[in-house]
Amino acid sequence: MLIVQKFGGSSIADGDRLRRAAGICMRQRQNGNEVVVVVSAMGDTTDLLADRARVLGGKPSPREMDALITTGEQQSAALLVMTMESLGIPAVSLAGWQAGIYTDSDIRLIAPVRIREALSRGRVPVVTGFQGVCAAGDITSLGRGGSDTTAVALAAALESDCCEIYTDVDGIYTAD
Repeated sequence: MLIVQKFGGSSIADGDRLRRAAGICMRQRQNGNEVVVVVSAMGDTTDLLADRARVLGGKPSPREMDALITTGEQQSAALLVMTMESLGIPAVSLAGWQAGIYTDSDIRLIAPVRIREALSRGRVPVVTGFQGVCAAGDITSLGRGGSDTTAVALAAALESDCCEIYTDVDGIYTAD
């Protein structure tokens, strides 16, 4: 069975939560499943990066804002892979462009060659959510909720059996 697991920023906000996420992945692998992980930026990283840009004054170009704010997911992916490897789980981080996610402000195409390659080598691909690459070769972001979108789109492109979205919240809300 192929499972896509998405971990939101609150689910990987610190070392303990990174270890918990890695443990969830490990249990699926121990059950004989292949796993692809999608991550958001840790905690409030995206907001902090956007605030840093605003402090500079002026109006940054959308291209440079995307280049800046997508670094949060890259940090998350690398840290989760390091955590997984410390637990004996072979893994590899892939930025959206490395994972074959082609975007503008939406996902246009997913060509998951490197994801499939990692799976065939017994590794867990940990993909940065919220981002891809446009036709011009620039990083583009998908906006709020973009990591969930990435996970669902990857699950469809990979024809996975399941897509699990994890978040740590104070409760379950039935209304806004």
